[in-house]
Amino acid sequence: GKSLSLICGALSWLRDWEEKRRQEEARLLALGASGQDGLTPQQARAGSADTAEEPDWVTAFVQKKEERDMVDRLKEEQIRRKKQEDRLEKIRHNVQLKYAAKRKRCEEDEAKRLLQLSKEALSQGAGEGVPDQLDHNEEELILAEYESDDEKKAVSGLEEDDDDLEEEHVTKIYYCSRTHSQLSQFVREVQKSPFGKDTRLVSLGSRQNLCVNEEVRHLGALQLINDRCMEMQKNKREKKSDEENEGKKRRVSRTVCPFYSYEQMQFLRDEVLVEVKDIEQLVSLGRETKACPYYGSRFAIPAAQLVVLPYQMLLHEPTRNAAGIKLKDQVVIIDEAHNLIDTIACIHSAEVSGSQLCCAHSQLSQYMERYRKRLKAKNLMYIKQILYLLERFVAMLGGNVNQNPGCQAVSQTGTVLKSINDFLFQSQIDNINLFKVQRYCEKSLISRKLFGFVERYGGPASAVKTNKENQKLAGLKNFLLTLQQGSDKEGDPPVEAEHDHLRTASPLMQIEGFLSALTNANQDGRVILNRQGTVGQSSLKFLLLNPAVHFAKVVEECRAVIIAGGTMQPMADFREQLLCCAGMDPARVVEFSCGHVIPPENILPIILCSGPSNQQLEFTYQTRDLPQMMDETGRILCNLCNVIPGGVVCFFPSYEYEKQVYGHWEKTGLLSRLAAKKKIFQEPKKANQVEQVLVEYAKCIKRCSQTGGQMTGALLLSVVGGKMSEGINFSDDLGRCVIMVGMPYPNIKSPELQEKMTWLDKTMPRAAGQAPSRVLIENLCMKAVNQSIGRAIRHQKDFASILLLDHRYARPAIFNKLPQWIRERTQVKPAFGSAFAELRKVRTCILCAA
Repeated sequence: GKSLSLICGALSWLRDWEEKRRQEEARLLALGASGQDGLTPQQARAGSADTAEEPDWVTAFVQKKEERDMVDRLKEEQIRRKKQEDRLEKIRHNVQLKYAAKRKRCEEDEAKRLLQLSKEALSQGAGEGVPDQLDHNEEELILAEYESDDEKKAVSGLEEDDDDLEEEHVTKIYYCSRTHSQLSQFVREVQKSPFGKDTRLVSLGSRQNLCVNEEVRHLGALQLINDRCMEMQKNKREKKSDEENEGKKRRVSRTVCPFYSYEQMQFLRDEVLVEVKDIEQLVSLGRETKACPYYGSRFAIPAAQLVVLPYQMLLHEPTRNAAGIKLKDQVVIIDEAHNLIDTIACIHSAEVSGSQLCCAHSQLSQYMERYRKRLKAKNLMYIKQILYLLERFVAMLGGNVNQNPGCQAVSQTGTVLKSINDFLFQSQIDNINLFKVQRYCEKSLISRKLFGFVERYGGPASAVKTNKENQKLAGLKNFLLTLQQGSDKEGDPPVEAEHDHLRTASPLMQIEGFLSALTNANQDGRVILNRQGTVGQSSLKFLLLNPAVHFAKVVEECRAVIIAGGTMQPMADFREQLLCCAGMDPARVVEFSCGHVIPPENILPIILCSGPSNQQLEFTYQTRDLPQMMDETGRILCNLCNVIPGGVVCFFPSYEYEKQVYGHWEKTGLLSRLAAKKKIFQEPKKANQVEQVLVEYAKCIKRCSQTGGQMTGALLLSVVGGKMSEGINFSDDLGRCVIMVGMPYPNIKSPELQEKMTWLDKTMPRAAGQAPSRVLIENLCMKAVNQSIGRAIRHQKDFASILLLDHRYARPAIFNKLPQWIRERTQVKPAFGSAFAELRKVRTCILCAA
């Protein structure tokens, strides 16, 4: 319902706005054709006021010229728009065009194949001589000559891109959500809506989701896929210039992407604009047309009316600019925005370990030694600066870059927070221009060159020319091996294979993000030095405190920003931390909240203050570990499972507490009593096991409802903020009761949270007598609660009971932060008996209805 409301509201506005604009254009063109004054009386008065001191004939001439220019511009726009509409209409109705494009593509592929065979035949006859003293294909590892921006400006006629003239962006709506599955769901809703046939929609995603080149896709890690793709494009551009400059020394042939064909991507763009497609359909079309969906979809942005994208892509300015997204006077809808503040902070924060810093220093030193004679002075200067930065970062952790980080013990363990300026001064890097270093890393692609170097010489089968070099590179290989072994010790949390590969093979990619974070303003962030055991285990982390600085540009440029979600309460922190801090006029902020579609009798929310044995329910850090609290929780669940049919979902504040309670119930025999009525499932820690647990849980409930008997369904033990608390639907029998054990307050001892609280108390005003830090803690807790309990009611005819097990929920400050549609129907029950009677009454009603 929420998606459809957003679609219909936003696209109705867009259709009406486009119609009004067309009528206004037609009026102005008609006036221009008849030679009348096209300006409104208000505009004319404003113009005369500005130029009161100028003679009348000058004012009249300027006005006439402005009118003529405006009419000419409108005529050009109309012609261009008509051409585009005609082209899309032709593609929509002319199937033969598609076959013609496909046939032309097959002919080109055949021609390329024959040309390649001819070249191979010629080269075999002539014999090959390699003019360079470097290994075959090693040229690509050498950094190109680098010029800074200042030097580039002095050279006339140099342009960064050789792209065609940019197409003008029509007024559009950018719709963002958190995951690709949520975006695909939204696109399917658009397809089903009344606007599905007439809307020009394009779905954007990362290369990881859209790349169709299997050679690149198998790299797995996003950073490696990005770098490989950029390298292939560069090879294509160099190939063109080499063909133009025949007669010069031949370069070694390099791989280019067969899908990066401008003509085919234009064809893909038109296909995307003609018919609404989600990401899966876009990828299939890319494979079929041999065109890159990643770039083809970007070509479609200017003409699209609705652009669907993950909100990380929109909120990160460099990514936004790279994608060609222009927010000026456009509409942005951010859906699933309950954790928007955390997401912005997370996108712009960065962490690097001591292992990564030492590893990057080792790799870069050896790269510089091997290619020192081939590198230009500017490259050497920047490489030395990066090496110095790495050296100083490791020194700040109490280590030495020339020793194995796994063997260096840290003398002073603990966590220290520093302002950005203090960190720069104490690490003695305040004399280095980090903006220039960051720009160099981006433009020279040094991390990709370094990754290629390590990939070539880090493996066991590689061989290099001299013994001296052999020793150095063997040292690098052994060093990488020790790092890899160090990360696989017992007790360490399991790490996904691709992240492990990324960490050992290309640490400089991670470090670039940290360098970029250090360019934030001093007051907006902190650097956390986390010294643990060895230098390798220690880390440097940049923490963004003020997300508004990165959201301000979105707010300033857009015509309107809609922050939407199914459960957005409490909303005060959006208004204060995000919008007011971004310089938004409070009068511009409009809050809208609508009730739920379900009738009042379909939901029974209860705040339970004490259990069956009159034990007061207060799950604080001090009391929740007591055996009597865990026993009381078990008794409540046993009683509820006796009367509630279908599925019961129970949320605990953390994985550790859920494990502790489960173990206690096993010892006391409570678990076997629960298992007699409901089959017990536990939320897995690994994301790839979630689907399997949910399928088994649903099967068990269905089987029990069909067969009857003593077993009435299933009990799922979940964790707040875990895999089951967001994006999962426990509709109908999957969730007839949701139980929240205690209040999931965040860990107040966390250095990051403490720093955020201090920053809020310094910068934000007190609200209703409460310190901003206290409000933050309560809001984080209640957002997590609201997100979890909202899993049960998923459609108009759904019904469920919600139990909040803690007397603190009845406090007015907390109670008022529940969603309005739940708050209005919530009953506070001091004793378990009256609450149980209400639940039995509901069950009787359900059975009667059945």
